[in-house]
Amino acid sequence: MSCASDHCVTCADEAVRMTVLAADGAGLARCVDEDGASTDVMTDLVGDVVPGDALLVHAGTALARSA
Repeated sequence: MSCASDHCVTCADEAVRMTVLAADGAGLARCVDEDGASTDVMTDLVGDVVPGDALLVHAGTALARSA
């Protein structure tokens, strides 16, 4: 799955680019945004992730991988 824009197709909110810090292998990853704020993100929609992967995140869910 790839996104053509940084906005949610359902509600038009902007997705946030985040980088994976750690992944638990069970669909949850600790991620950090460009401002240094970290949060847990569900990764079920994008599959397995590893530290360093870039994701587009909306409402605590990774929607797509980011370049």
